[in-house]
Amino acid sequence: MGDAAWYEDGDAAGPVVRPYALTGGRTHYQGDEFDLVALIAAVDAPEPADDPPSAAPWAPEHNMILELCRTPLSVAEIASDLELPLGVVRVLLGDLLDRSLIQVRRPAPVAQFPSERVLKEVIDGIRAL
Repeated sequence: MGDAAWYEDGDAAGPVVRPYALTGGRTHYQGDEFDLVALIAAVDAPEPADDPPSAAPWAPEHNMILELCRTPLSVAEIASDLELPLGVVRVLLGDLLDRSLIQVRRPAPVAQFPSERVLKEVIDGIRAL
């Protein structure tokens, strides 16, 4: 393959950006983990240029995520649409969450199934009718 693997098909735009470059070398978000099925929705907020200088670096992918999330999407769908690794998308989502530019709707917890004893009591109760 050689150096050809680092370029798009016949595109003279230059090398493909490595995932760690998009996240400034960060490999994970410091806050809560983003679940694959958590829904992400963009929030109306000021432009990124209004952010304080101490904020995490802003990449074009941040804008792409905000555009995609005008309609709520899952974390997995965002990664798929952007064709980026899930870890990178989670870091970028963390940047947006820190700036209050997105809302995260966590998936509903899995319901606990009743115990076998409770099910037997229900069946016995139905039979008694």
